[in-house]
Amino acid sequence: MFNRFLFLILILGIAADVGAQAYPSKSVRMVVPYPPGGGADIVGRVFGEKLGGRWGQQVLIENMAGASGMIAAEAVARSAPDGYTLLLGSDQILTINPGLYRKLSYDPVKGFEPIGLVAAITFALVVHPDVQARSVQELIALARSRPGQLNYASIGAGSQHHLGMELFKTTAGVDLVHVPYKGSAQYLPDLLSGRVAIIFTGLPPVLQQIKTGKLRALAVGSFQRSAVLPEVPTVAESGLPGFQMGAWFGVLAPGGTPREIVAWLNRELVQVANLSEVRDRLAPQGAQPVNSTPEQFGAQIKAEMAKWIPVIKVSGARPE
Repeated sequence: MFNRFLFLILILGIAADVGAQAYPSKSVRMVVPYPPGGGADIVGRVFGEKLGGRWGQQVLIENMAGASGMIAAEAVARSAPDGYTLLLGSDQILTINPGLYRKLSYDPVKGFEPIGLVAAITFALVVHPDVQARSVQELIALARSRPGQLNYASIGAGSQHHLGMELFKTTAGVDLVHVPYKGSAQYLPDLLSGRVAIIFTGLPPVLQQIKTGKLRALAVGSFQRSAVLPEVPTVAESGLPGFQMGAWFGVLAPGGTPREIVAWLNRELVQVANLSEVRDRLAPQGAQPVNSTPEQFGAQIKAEMAKWIPVIKVSGARPE
């Protein structure tokens, strides 16, 4: 009886392996919840191109922008759980939207099978040169001496820029005024002119201005220093231990996708993320390839959701 049980386990294991090897037998669709040409689109296309080359099957990138990523997330969550429809998910979709919207059309936890993280974008705490602060601690001291007088820009209520500064305000115990914009093209002229003093933003829109001295980076929000700004400390090492703020992208499949396909896809993502060409192509976007296990990715989604929901509540952010 025991030998028959072991034989059954062996047969099931072989069948699962064969099933994974047979996948993919046709094109795979990767849904990107943002417009073409942006950072997310570039990440999706870089990984899609490399994966397709490895598989001998095309990875079709489908841009499905709108409603803060909810249209794309819902479409993927409702797709067949067979591994042929994937989502390039972001922290906005999976961990911020649940606190920002009273009702979502998808379940960020039960609706997907996390496969793995693929890229992280460094955020930096940036000020206009006229701001009399050259460190995080000096900015905190200045803000405490002038409560409600310093302002900061964002790309809209509930955006990562907004919530990152709200997290900073809460952690540092300072009072800053929020000035929302539609995007970097709108806030950058005012930041360069000094009409707004501060922003917590991804590096691509401001990196050149930081390097030329038109803006000053006080710290980066990642746990480790950025390779493109190695002299700039992290917020955590600047007196706010445990502080972390950044953006990330990861690949997910519809809930119920077979575990052997999820595991196989994860191994493929790790292989692609470790390619030097991928690192070089993402660097101009202020992004770097990362990887994780499916379990680590799932745990990160839950942990960050728990972090952002109270921040959103305190900020009073509402969808625009």
